Amino acid sequence: MRKLQERMRLRFEHQLGNRAIARSLRISPSTVSDLFGRFQAVGLSWPLPPDLGEASLEARLYPGQPAAGLPRPQPDWEYVHRERQRKGVTLQLLWLEYKEAHPDGYQYSQFCAGYRRWTQKLDVVLRQSYRAGEKMFVDFAGQTVSVADAQTGEVRQAQLFIAVLAASNYTYAEATADQTLPSWIGAHCRTFEFFGGVPEVVVPDNTKTAIRRACRYEPDLNPTYQDLALYYGTVVIPARPRKPRDRAKVEAGVQLVERWILAALRNHTFFSLDQVNAAVRAALKRLNERPFQKLAGSRQSLFETLERPALKPLPPRRYEFAEWKKAKVNIDYHVTVDKSHYSVPFHLVRERVDVRLTGTTVELLHRGQRVASHRRCYDQGRYITDPAHRPPSHRNHLEWTPSRLVRWAQTFGSGTGQFVERLLEERPHPEQGYRSCLGLMRLGRHFSPERLESACCRALSSGAVSYRSVKSILETGLDRVPLEQTVPQPVHAHEHVRGAAYYQSREVR
Repeated sequence: MRKLQERMRLRFEHQLGNRAIARSLRISPSTVSDLFGRFQAVGLSWPLPPDLGEASLEARLYPGQPAAGLPRPQPDWEYVHRERQRKGVTLQLLWLEYKEAHPDGYQYSQFCAGYRRWTQKLDVVLRQSYRAGEKMFVDFAGQTVSVADAQTGEVRQAQLFIAVLAASNYTYAEATADQTLPSWIGAHCRTFEFFGGVPEVVVPDNTKTAIRRACRYEPDLNPTYQDLALYYGTVVIPARPRKPRDRAKVEAGVQLVERWILAALRNHTFFSLDQVNAAVRAALKRLNERPFQKLAGSRQSLFETLERPALKPLPPRRYEFAEWKKAKVNIDYHVTVDKSHYSVPFHLVRERVDVRLTGTTVELLHRGQRVASHRRCYDQGRYITDPAHRPPSHRNHLEWTPSRLVRWAQTFGSGTGQFVERLLEERPHPEQGYRSCLGLMRLGRHFSPERLESACCRALSSGAVSYRSVKSILETGLDRVPLEQTVPQPVHAHEHVRGAAYYQSREVR
């Protein structure tokens, strides 16, 4: 009731001002002033006619507005609640649509107040407002499922992973062997496939499997979990520590699964995880199709109409499980992972890199950028090296093989080729002659090919197959002297000069 007549009485009988009337009736002075302006505009006078009641007075003063006390069209609060969960839909938009259909309906403030009163009659969990496709809550149930070994009779406890979409309460559950990281990541992949899409945010508990260091403001995620979120295009935002209301959706989901699935299967005996999951899937279908108690529809129908269209599409392939480690690059530009050695670019020596390990691949990242990728090796002690990672000096050294050195020497002439062959053959290992060959290459850059060929022929004829001999011949110019014109050096007879025959006889003995 507007109490219009009471306002008139206070003004005309008690001569009170607008502010005094406003304080007495607990309304604003502007409302009082507006009332008397309307009173004069319609030509009324005090005292009012006896047949002019409160409703009739309000109709004359406020034409086009429903009189106080008359019923106004009620909004469909269930429809408003469901539509508000759609992306971009606000209470103001829903109120505009309501007013368009019912011009004599509630104003915006009363519309919002009515919606708040309606939501207070719902369950605590449903009172929280979530946008479709926005959040998915995940957790492990407290109860476990017994799985017996058919051969030995040993009984193991399987864990139950549960995921709940926030807007529709659509629930997924599956049994896993344990709560380790591979089981956690695999359950997430199968959850996304069950939903047929990916939500914007995944909200886990602060379990050690998902969160390496719990913090209210900057939690430290497990790198593998972060990698999974990046692959599927979602975000992991853990619930605050010791704040169960932050994950009320999954807490209620765990309770429902324990009551409607685990309790129903309490008398069953399972011999494998596959048997457990087959029974869980059948019971889960019934749970999602159960009608809501205070809302129309079910989890299944709400998911199909509201949540599924809002989910992000799945990537073409399922995420491949990957472990993350840190390693320091050794001075041989290799990192050691699981007792095998993998190369990185040589300029990263003594730097720290991140290692991403899958079943088939080893990826090495430095400051977030991938710098190397190798096929994973399970033979301990092996070195897996990419030639492009070696320094130029190492690369050049390893590219020279005996056959390649001989082919290079033959480009100068047959004599140079025979010299290099002899040089490599006379060493216990061909690699020991590589340095001498490299010395010849340097001589080939300072002297003409003809002179190098002549010097090698002279060294062969004298039996002095060494780099020093060829260098001496070139520096003294003996390569320009024909072999038949070589002047033999005189041998001075002396009692202390033994001669070559002495050493030949010593080798025979």
